Amino acid sequence: MRAALLCMALCSTLVSLAAAQDPVRILACEPEWAALAEEIGGDDVIVHSATHGRQDAHYIRARPSLIAKVRRADIVFCSGAELEVGWLPVLMQRGARQIVQPGQPGHIMAADHVTVLERPEVIDRSLGDIHPSGNPHVHLDPRNIATLADVLALRLVRIDPSRSDAYRERLSSFQARWADAMARWQGRLEHLRGMKVIVYHKSWTYLLHWAGLERVASLERTPGIPPTASQLAQVLEVAQDSDAKAILLAPFEPADAADWLFRKTAVPMVELPYTVGGHPEVQDLFSLFDVTLTLLQEAGDRP
Repeated sequence: MRAALLCMALCSTLVSLAAAQDPVRILACEPEWAALAEEIGGDDVIVHSATHGRQDAHYIRARPSLIAKVRRADIVFCSGAELEVGWLPVLMQRGARQIVQPGQPGHIMAADHVTVLERPEVIDRSLGDIHPSGNPHVHLDPRNIATLADVLALRLVRIDPSRSDAYRERLSSFQARWADAMARWQGRLEHLRGMKVIVYHKSWTYLLHWAGLERVASLERTPGIPPTASQLAQVLEVAQDSDAKAILLAPFEPADAADWLFRKTAVPMVELPYTVGGHPEVQDLFSLFDVTLTLLQEAGDRP
């Protein structure tokens, strides 16, 4: 009897030790947050991104494979501000554990931790697919990435305290490298400030705010609704009078209206990466901003 009890106690201890060494499972809604999770979590996490770099996170399905991922997740890391409102609530209702529910340590919405731009004063369906909480594309200001790195590290330490030293060391390393990169990018921005651009959707608000670029027109006047002929005519008039250097597109945004405007004005279309995986050379957060600034500089240097 004593031997049996000893065996049971030993087995229980071994199971507990094994469980303590299990990696933290992170479901990121977008590739930028998956990339950040890999930077801070390293080999101590398993990261899955619900979307890829050429996919619009507004419009995906709550697939069975994602439901399976959220059921096992220790952290759900998303942009928030209603970007994922069409599918994330469905995932959460299909068996997500308590630890990743709103208000819990495993629930991280990036927009909750930074200054959100473009909060609408009026919420009206006639205004299109607006976000009541403001513009959700917060990752395109690198200062927000630094803030979210701190947030994620604190949550990992709280959820997995046995590896807290490793998370803190990776955070320190990332923040040092990120600060160096930001100093380098700031130097490159001196040649871009004041550059005028046309956008399709307000995907670039945080990038323009950080870089000091000026948006002179939006092709998509009403969010989520393709531009009409009369709206395009108005954009054409602005483009002809503004000395715009580029029409900015994300990889998942339709190019037909931008192509029409290019043929009318010769203002070039520039597809920016938008996120990790949105360009063949963008495989991490550092190259996301490196490539973005290179493409903007090339556009700005055109006569």
